[in-house]
Amino acid sequence: MAERPDIHDRLATALKAARKSKGLSLDAVARLSGVSRSMVSQIERGESSPTVATLWNLTQALQVDFAGLLEGRAAPDIEVIRADAAPTIDGRGQGVRIRILSPAEEAGHHEVYDLTFAPGGALVSDPHSPGCREHLTVLQGTVTVRSGEDGQTLALGDTARYLADRPHSIRAGDAPARAILIVQNS
Repeated sequence: MAERPDIHDRLATALKAARKSKGLSLDAVARLSGVSRSMVSQIERGESSPTVATLWNLTQALQVDFAGLLEGRAAPDIEVIRADAAPTIDGRGQGVRIRILSPAEEAGHHEVYDLTFAPGGALVSDPHSPGCREHLTVLQGTVTVRSGEDGQTLALGDTARYLADRPHSIRAGDAPARAILIVQNS
């Protein structure tokens, strides 16, 4: 019977320690990483050897240094996500590209997005959780924000703070627009 490589044990130990240090359950890591709960559990027990893609997803969800994971290096004091590496959502709404700037573990609590609108593009949202608020700052162009029945047009540098626990939307004018959106759940 072939001996299991030491790398499996080091990987299992490092991932489990990272998950516990963040206070996350197996279910939470699965949700944040897109890796099934059973696979996360198998990897932590050293019973499965993850693909590079799976390992990448787990290290991003746990905010641990991919390269230093097996060397026992601590995560750097400054985490940098290069512009082309930030996750994006295209096609949500119409004519808007959403770059996700906040870490995965903040989903549902404190989220930060970079919104890029084509002329007339819109992000239309259903109500979020009770008490949820959004903070929108325009970086380019103009947008119209609606929250419930109220609406306001914002220009470069303007910030709107509004309730997001009701139907709400952000719509660009006749030119491209860009904004930073912060979503705060209570």
